[in-house]
Amino acid sequence: MSDTYLDLVSRGWGKSAAKKLGLPQPVRLRRTDPASVDQPLVPGPVLVLDDGASQRAADDVAEALLGWHLDVRRDPELAKGRRWGAVVLVVTDAASPAALGGPALALGGVLRRMAPGGRIVTISRRADDATDPSLVAVRQGVDGFLRSLAKELRAGATANGVVLADGVPVLAPSALGALRFFLSARSAFVDGQLLQVLTADGEVPADWTRPLTGRVAVVTGAARGIGAAIVRVLARDGARVVGVDVPAAGDSLSRVMNEVRGSALQLDITAEDAAERILEHVRERYGRLDVVVHNAGILRDKLLANMTEDRWNDLLAVNILAPLRMNETFTDELGAGGRIISLASTSGIAGNRGQTNYATAKAGIIGMTRALAPVVAAAGATANAVAPGFIETDMTARIPPMPRQIARRVNSLQQGGQPVDVAEAIAFLASPQAGGVNGQTLRVCGQNMVGQ
Repeated sequence: MSDTYLDLVSRGWGKSAAKKLGLPQPVRLRRTDPASVDQPLVPGPVLVLDDGASQRAADDVAEALLGWHLDVRRDPELAKGRRWGAVVLVVTDAASPAALGGPALALGGVLRRMAPGGRIVTISRRADDATDPSLVAVRQGVDGFLRSLAKELRAGATANGVVLADGVPVLAPSALGALRFFLSARSAFVDGQLLQVLTADGEVPADWTRPLTGRVAVVTGAARGIGAAIVRVLARDGARVVGVDVPAAGDSLSRVMNEVRGSALQLDITAEDAAERILEHVRERYGRLDVVVHNAGILRDKLLANMTEDRWNDLLAVNILAPLRMNETFTDELGAGGRIISLASTSGIAGNRGQTNYATAKAGIIGMTRALAPVVAAAGATANAVAPGFIETDMTARIPPMPRQIARRVNSLQQGGQPVDVAEAIAFLASPQAGGVNGQTLRVCGQNMVGQ
């Protein structure tokens, strides 16, 4: 959907007027094209900083970045006259909050030289894995530092963090995979988020631009909007895709699946035998199933005082009860490298007026994902969720104009996300390099200012 205000302030007099009046000044984000491979990974040289104790880990990270053919520097003074494309702050071995001062201030000293669409990524350790108060304090302190920094950035720059469990090396496949995702244009609308890497599982793909080659994915609700974007991005990354949607959306579904040379299945996912029919279709076409994306969802918004039984029950049937029932079948089918990825929502985290039914279902998705993670881990698979914020779709286009404008501006990037932003996060979680990420909910919301 078009954002007229963003169009207006992206050029000449509109940009100047917004600045003079103190109005939001969103910029066009550096995004990927769902139909083609990545552009350059970052828009300039990469600075790698550390706290001293983490120097060896930072050297390893710098070496990995050099392997991606990036211009890597360890000294802020070595790129004078150029804008930084990214800064990576490694504090995996910091032992006290006092250790953060030096690298944090060094980072602050280069912020004015960040390129538009630049990236800041912290690499730290999980506070939950420590017991020493000082160690817990510094690790938790990175969380507050990163989220606050993300709110200060401008010109489409973002800040995100990779949080490693104790024992997971900085060069583990999922640590590298998360770092690359956060550096790239694939994470355009992911901001202020800290993604936990719990194990050293996963594998580095032979081709970073097509990591899903040879994998078979099922996407529900695939006919339009976010679902169609997921189909396109998974196919671009090499997957063979089966798109599922209700018969009423059959024409749209066929168009999307023909576009990516995938397979269309018209099916109501609330049917008792939905999972079995999906598996039968997948086996007949491709012989295997590797990735399930629970995207299908509906809205039945109403204040609770006006909520009807059919609005409540219909929404829960599609948004949470169907994925729960289908997972009973899919968990037995997925083996090593399998992925279950479900669409949650920031409404399920922070709540939203008029969405008690929707927030119940989406919070349920987050809980389902957390509980499912150890079950599928036994087979070498993972279960994760993606929680979009305000995304420009047909559904959000029906929001009245003023509330829609407010919803667009109340995040750190001051604009709505695009369906491709959600699709890119799902594609990362579906990839082999995300094998150490399990039971997590990754928010794609531009760092919305409500909730967590």
